[in-house]
Amino acid sequence: MGFKDIRAKVISRLKNGFIQHVTNRSGDIDIKNLLLVGKVTVADVIEQINKTRGDQYETSPHHYIKEVEVHIFRPGNWYIKCYFIDPDVVFISVHNL
Repeated sequence: MGFKDIRAKVISRLKNGFIQHVTNRSGDIDIKNLLLVGKVTVADVIEQINKTRGDQYETSPHHYIKEVEVHIFRPGNWYIKCYFIDPDVVFISVHNL
């Protein structure tokens, strides 16, 4: 899948409520995942992902599960990091830099 396909897949999952969050962070979840704590909305995240250009996107293997591809969107001063565990999109980070 290319960048545009991944972007569309994340947005589709967001719109349909197929969302999970990584919650094992120690003490910084209110800073690192603004979607989880309600400081930004799903619509806000969709807006930022839609703003992301191809040169503001990258992938990397998950730290613990190497066969899982992590997707990183960096539109402007935003940092959005997620991966897919069907049928959900799982957010690691949603925050401003």
